[in-house]
Amino acid sequence: MLDANMKQQLGTYLNNLRNPIELKVSVNDSPKSKELEELAQEIAQLNDKISLTTTRDAIDGRSPVMTIAKAGNDARVAFAGVPMGHEFTSLVLALLQAGSHPSKEDAALQEQAKSLTRALNFEVYVSLSCHNCPDVVQAVNLMAALNPNIKATMIDGGVFPDEVKARNIMAVPAVFLNGEPFANGKMTLAEILNKVDDDADAKAAAALAGKDPFDVLVVGGGPAGASAAIYAARKGIRTGIVAERFGGQVSDTVGIENFISVKYTEGPKLVAHLEEHVKEYDVDVMKAQKAVALRKTDAGLTEVELANGAVLASKSVILATGARWREMNVPGEQEYKAKGVCFCPHCDGPLFKGKKVAVIGGGNSGIEAAIDLAGIVEHVTVLEFSDTLRADVVLVKKAESLQNVNIIKMAMTTEVLGDGERVVGIKYKDRRTDETHVIELAGIFVQIGLVPNSEFLRDTLALTDRGEIVIDAHGATSMPGVFAAGDVTNTPYKQIIISMGSGATAALGAFDYLIRR
Repeated sequence: MLDANMKQQLGTYLNNLRNPIELKVSVNDSPKSKELEELAQEIAQLNDKISLTTTRDAIDGRSPVMTIAKAGNDARVAFAGVPMGHEFTSLVLALLQAGSHPSKEDAALQEQAKSLTRALNFEVYVSLSCHNCPDVVQAVNLMAALNPNIKATMIDGGVFPDEVKARNIMAVPAVFLNGEPFANGKMTLAEILNKVDDDADAKAAAALAGKDPFDVLVVGGGPAGASAAIYAARKGIRTGIVAERFGGQVSDTVGIENFISVKYTEGPKLVAHLEEHVKEYDVDVMKAQKAVALRKTDAGLTEVELANGAVLASKSVILATGARWREMNVPGEQEYKAKGVCFCPHCDGPLFKGKKVAVIGGGNSGIEAAIDLAGIVEHVTVLEFSDTLRADVVLVKKAESLQNVNIIKMAMTTEVLGDGERVVGIKYKDRRTDETHVIELAGIFVQIGLVPNSEFLRDTLALTDRGEIVIDAHGATSMPGVFAAGDVTNTPYKQIIISMGSGATAALGAFDYLIRR
């Protein structure tokens, strides 16, 4: 299972175990069971503090399953399936946490997890190609490692297809809590805690209350926000950054090949580096906080009101709230979200293996999605509203060369069709003839661009008709002392490297505003 290099690296990590841990594997006669048992044996051989037992009995009704526990304790973390691919890191962290190696997660969040008193049993359905799933798996695993009232199980949907079908799972990560649907999609530890902790908002508001005004307060934690915070902090001024989640849209990006000086990286890795860089400076980082209002005070400060009721004040503000996936806004879309209507082909594509799907949008993201899906599904239909494809020529040629990809131009999606439980088709109108057509399929991947996260600013700042914040060459908005950067602005090109540059510009603009003031 593990090559020599992986064994060496894992062995080095396992030297950090502070106490013995126990692995228990439920085995059967399936090929995946043999893989999981082999993986467990290889891990156990790497460190004397690890013991291994096997059983033919199912664990919580499943097999193959591997549980991980501190020696002498009941197992609270389990992997149903083989945790390789993107989930290998989840496995390594679970081993270390069972061995009492301290987590690098925010100490306040860890204390919040420890304080939960009710029984919580998390089941996270994943696909091993999903780059968003590990964040959720690792979050609930850490909660289980910290709190004896909590259990966490990763379930590979490819190994347990009957469960996936029975629970009508059509998008991952799919999280169930105590047997009931809890959430779909990527979530941070802070977001999960906010959902299960009834006092989360009050605690967060109390923790933020009474903070002294910042010199620069950055709203948003994507590339623009991180860059702005770093540039501001380097000036030696009091800097804060408040964000729903660190990384923004980049967290959902798989391959990045146009970040200058780095030939290839992946979104989660880049986000980790951004956060690490921000933490090198004296920046007050406030996660899992959503801004809902912006206003000026009589004293000339700018206040940012958060969803939990807390209010932060600053001498200058940089808005870097980014953008989100644009939706089709047609009947059936909301009803069948995560039930066939998807936005991440890498995460959810494996769930449609051997089925027919559609991709909405003929830009780079849409055509790339069609190419990726073509290797998994039976057939891909691309629906493009315009009479031309906006994707790069090399991508279009690749898609057109694939036998199971069909591209339809001048197609306006009019309705998502379903049977009450899942998507069964899509309806579109031929814009040339006005004829309506129906395609039978199981999944729809929406790839039609982004919408700026600026709704809370609609009556406060000058926005374009698309909702983008209007900025000048220094990143200044229509409100004195308020700057903006990144995908939420009217900057013409939405690229990571451009967002970083605009974040730096906004920070320098804010600093110039402060010293002149």
